[in-house]
Amino acid sequence: MIIYNVTIKVEADAADSWVEWMKGEHMPEVLALGLFTDCRLSRLLEQDELEGITYAAQYFCDSMTEYNTYIDKHAEGMRDKSFKRFGGKFVAFRTVMEVI
Repeated sequence: MIIYNVTIKVEADAADSWVEWMKGEHMPEVLALGLFTDCRLSRLLEQDELEGITYAAQYFCDSMTEYNTYIDKHAEGMRDKSFKRFGGKFVAFRTVMEVI
């Protein structure tokens, strides 16, 4: 199993609407592509929140084939939607992990 992890720091004044958008629109849209089998959104605890609130969005797929299809065909469009909606209110960094 592959986990595509996106760690996002969101400015505090945008955090509530960002979480609502992630749970209600973005994550369901990513799942609807049929490449990921599940997803989860978590808030990191014990973090300095002076510059924003940190979240981890995790998407689960069966193999690197599905992940690479997402990256090659869909990731840029999904990122564009995020920036159009929230502009400079967040920063993200991505990692890919394999469950062993």
